[in-house]
Amino acid sequence: MNKVHLYDCILSPVVTEKSTNLSEMNKVVFKVNVSANKKNVKKNIEKIFKVNVVKVNIINKKNRLKTVRGKKVKVQGYKKAIVTLKKGDNIDLTTGI
Repeated sequence: MNKVHLYDCILSPVVTEKSTNLSEMNKVVFKVNVSANKKNVKKNIEKIFKVNVVKVNIINKKNRLKTVRGKKVKVQGYKKAIVTLKKGDNIDLTTGI
């Protein structure tokens, strides 16, 4: 198994309407490395942003085919993590890392 380092685990935040609605419930969504697991994500989020993580849910989006102008195009899959923070903690995604 590959060793995942601190900043290699978290690739980018996911900023969509659905993830913005989740932020009201103290949840933040990140796109993570395919080899990352819940323990790595929890440890890295706590070290980078200095917050307390209560729970981590991981969703694996699979590859899929999409039709663009009559041609089949492969859309790359990815893994995303929904991180639940302790009440009172928050992560400001606009400031960057």
